[in-house]
Amino acid sequence: MRIDVLDYYAKEDWQLIRQEADRRTTPFLVVNLNIVTKLYEELNEHFPFAKIYYAVKANPAVEVLELLRDLGSNFDIASRYELDRVLSLGIDPERLSYGNTIKKAADIRYFYEKGVRLFATDSEADLRNIAKEAPGSRFFCRILTEGAETADWPLSRKFGCHPDMAIDLMMLGKELGLEPHGISFHVGSQQRDIGAWDSAIAKVRYIFDYLIGEGIKLKMINMGGGFPANYISKTNEMNVYSEEITRYLEEDFGDDFPEIILEPGRSLVGESGVLVSEVVLISQKSQMGVDKWIYLDTGKFNGLIETWDESIKYPLYCESRGEPSEDFIIAGPTCDSQDVMYENFRNPLPAYIKPGDRIYWLTTGAYTSSYCSTEFNGFPPLPVYFVK
Repeated sequence: MRIDVLDYYAKEDWQLIRQEADRRTTPFLVVNLNIVTKLYEELNEHFPFAKIYYAVKANPAVEVLELLRDLGSNFDIASRYELDRVLSLGIDPERLSYGNTIKKAADIRYFYEKGVRLFATDSEADLRNIAKEAPGSRFFCRILTEGAETADWPLSRKFGCHPDMAIDLMMLGKELGLEPHGISFHVGSQQRDIGAWDSAIAKVRYIFDYLIGEGIKLKMINMGGGFPANYISKTNEMNVYSEEITRYLEEDFGDDFPEIILEPGRSLVGESGVLVSEVVLISQKSQMGVDKWIYLDTGKFNGLIETWDESIKYPLYCESRGEPSEDFIIAGPTCDSQDVMYENFRNPLPAYIKPGDRIYWLTTGAYTSSYCSTEFNGFPPLPVYFVK
């Protein structure tokens, strides 16, 4: 199956990307900010009752942050370094949350001194650090969820705790002088099963009800991210997600459900980016070998880390010359045997593709430039260019 780029981009958006790409030497990423605006407005339209906290880690570029700042977004922050960048853009700390459950006491204090008053937690040790270093702050507890098998990039297990433990943490936080504010969950990045939100919201309802009996009334549900970008695997449209998730909320909480927070990352910036690479070499491992290997000038360690275990299957586009397609094993340029993007999953490319041809990795605006910050094998971080 050959990829039609117009299945992924409006003609005018693709033309902007191509005009910029034609001026540059590979590898690089082009981000179309018009697409970020469109996706933000679409999410606002479908979830008008929710506050959006953009997950900065998805793409922390200043150009993206400034755009979302001006659109009215709040921001989910994972480290003091992200915090410094966001605050340098004049964003009020009231629009921020410290959403990482794994943090040093010194970093909690740093956030508190900078004016942040909303913190995530999922453990007693972390909660006690928050109480000591950020006294009187609001906190929310992240719970474990099911649905990892239907998410392309699962996030539960390392993060979150059992709902019963969350109840204990809420009560302990109150004793420590903090304000128990809400419960959070994340159903997994690129979650295709909307039902995963249903079971998570039901767990939250149980926690809310139990804590009312303990004299604690929670005020917020943070539903994390998980909304999809448009990769090869089919997903529902955003309106289907919003209709179903709103129905789940109404079934469990009625018409007067609490404050809702969303933390989109991939779904806001993924489709805005196109990573442009060049073919370096094509080879076979034996004279009678069936498989052909194609080596590119970018790979797992400079932009395409989410191809690990072939989790994210990016659409690949090449200029069509009318020839038939062929399957290739696709690998990167480094001297590391793990730098193979696709071996079991075959992404068809033109049969007569040759060194020097370009391959466009569509929907690569999220978790590409932010992952390639090191110079492994001396290859520099991926340059990023912005158009609008």
